[in-house]
Amino acid sequence: MNRHNFLLTTVWIGAGFLILTGMTRCDERVATTMPIDEQSTPLEDQPVPHTTLQGEFLSPAVFGNPYSHIPAQCYVETSGGTQNACLFCHTNGPARAALGNNNPQAGMEPLLGNLQLEYSFVQTSPFTPPGSINPWENTLFPERVRAAVTARGIVPEEWDMAAYIREDNWSAGYRKRAGDAKVWDSGIDGPFRLFPGLNPDDLPADEDGFVRTTVPARAFLADGTGRITGWRAVNFMPYGIFTPMTGSVSGIYLRLPERFMRNREGVFDLAVYQDNLDLLERAIQDRLRDDDLDHYHGMAADTVVQRGLYPLGTEFAHPLHYVDTAADGSSPFSPFPGLRSRRVKEIRFMYKREPYDPRYLLPGDKEEDAPIYVNPQQGWIDNGAGWILAAFIEDEQGELRPQTPEELMQCLGCHSGTGAYDPPLFTSGTGNTIDSTWSFPRKFAGAAGWREMDYLGYRATPGVDDDQTPGTAQQGDPLNRHAGKGEFRLFLDHVVGGNLYGVMPAAMERFLAEVITPANGYTAAWPYLDTTSPEALLESQRLRQQLLREMTRRGDYLDSAGNIQPALLYPPCRDALSAASRYRQVVVTQRYNRGKDVFPETPFTFRYYRTPDSAYTHLDGRSYRLGEVITDRSIDTGNSITAGVGITPTGIDQLLEFDAGGTYFPEYMPLLSAPDPE
Repeated sequence: MNRHNFLLTTVWIGAGFLILTGMTRCDERVATTMPIDEQSTPLEDQPVPHTTLQGEFLSPAVFGNPYSHIPAQCYVETSGGTQNACLFCHTNGPARAALGNNNPQAGMEPLLGNLQLEYSFVQTSPFTPPGSINPWENTLFPERVRAAVTARGIVPEEWDMAAYIREDNWSAGYRKRAGDAKVWDSGIDGPFRLFPGLNPDDLPADEDGFVRTTVPARAFLADGTGRITGWRAVNFMPYGIFTPMTGSVSGIYLRLPERFMRNREGVFDLAVYQDNLDLLERAIQDRLRDDDLDHYHGMAADTVVQRGLYPLGTEFAHPLHYVDTAADGSSPFSPFPGLRSRRVKEIRFMYKREPYDPRYLLPGDKEEDAPIYVNPQQGWIDNGAGWILAAFIEDEQGELRPQTPEELMQCLGCHSGTGAYDPPLFTSGTGNTIDSTWSFPRKFAGAAGWREMDYLGYRATPGVDDDQTPGTAQQGDPLNRHAGKGEFRLFLDHVVGGNLYGVMPAAMERFLAEVITPANGYTAAWPYLDTTSPEALLESQRLRQQLLREMTRRGDYLDSAGNIQPALLYPPCRDALSAASRYRQVVVTQRYNRGKDVFPETPFTFRYYRTPDSAYTHLDGRSYRLGEVITDRSIDTGNSITAGVGITPTGIDQLLEFDAGGTYFPEYMPLLSAPDPE
């Protein structure tokens, strides 16, 4: 089925300015501002939804970073294979299970290669620089972003970061969204047209996760508690990307179309909506039961339940917050739990607009050399796998603005998939998503997952010094369903770090040095990294891996109550504010295209410590010096079909068993253990 029929068109806007909108659908029908929720027939027979949204084709070759979909984490070294953060994105698991993914990236599909074993990146284009060049300058050279700040006459030490992160910038952004809050697309053109219709005044969600409001115009129905907006909060197990130790924490809210809220008689019914949300959870998490219906409930009874896929009209709202260690749901500074500051770094939005079933697509259909389909004025991008993505980020003054096409393209590195379009659209994505999403597949089962994101039940400890662990966790380590071990344990065992950069924050280092000692029964004391030579670094990193695995095997990464040790999860207030200040340097310079993660100094995983047997050179053949920042890696310079593709091995050994220090894990699945039968 040809889902994109395009014609070149021009339109008049404003006071007669002629702009080129690019390619628009020639079969576009009457505009509608109601939710697109007509998934009433099997997938292959469904009509294509239509809206007034129009995009344009734009080649990434015009961007300063044409490979902005490749995040900075993908360029890290693995310390001789002792650290494997790659597995949490580049896996075969969901694709092999045919669960909302057809993008295997760990060797299952030869055309896609094995991104746990090689820095292959993308094939070089005649019009773009090689993809093996690391473009994330802010992360590689934090001193450069500081210099850009200084050049503007700004002194970060004069900032009151505690006050800054406790200012509300979400409400002002929401007020710029015109139209009906119950409708995903306001239909009123402008840069905030697709700002999610989730009013922060209605937050936090209630105990059952439903977002209720006192304003009738924002509600679909009323129950005995209040008026239901349709949004429901999702509490999930985070990855090592948006966690308190990284300086960013998330909220996630899900909404299904209106008819999923109505019973067969057409009456709004909260119980029906709850049943549909629970059924969707089981479909996405691959735990549908024999007694589950083949169709959704109520007025959505003509909508087929599809394993690993969301129905059309599904919405996700994702506020990304700074870390406020006082915020635990009871703080006067922030209404949110889980260390979520009042100020947001970004507001992100996903809407499932078109049918998508990866079972009918070949992995080789992935189009990383095609143009993106975007609307710069309306701030959205098509992910090539059925979803529209919109995002809003802080401007120089800290107010929200729509993201640029290059900034939006960063989203596609994670939230995309293998698609087939005519004409081709740019697609990307990872092997670990299910229908382009990360969070909902990792929702905690049942009621524990239908509530505000709280980062394992964070509770602030009153009176703690600003250099101490600020609070406690109230939850243990959820079991990874397929690995048979705790999800956080699995992360520590393979990454040997606190985030996907393989870096151990200073607070974690101090805790591990206190706990891992011979006096406590460990085989050695926790070593600091020795970077005097490649051999010394490898030896110290191997010992760190061994000792950290000792710790997780003994259960010492849990406290006496069985909850995850808070020192491994939550940064001291001083560290959280320092991270916020570094990020604000990116805000005031608007250098998002050069990296959003800024460290106190260049992480060691971006420096060259290779032994001679695993050495590589710069693209121009120059040898790397010990400790030099890695800016580029070798590519295939031959005339084969892989010419221009990266050829440097990561150092991960696919034959080395876990018990011998191996980290290779090609079949990782991002799913938690199923609950007892309900």
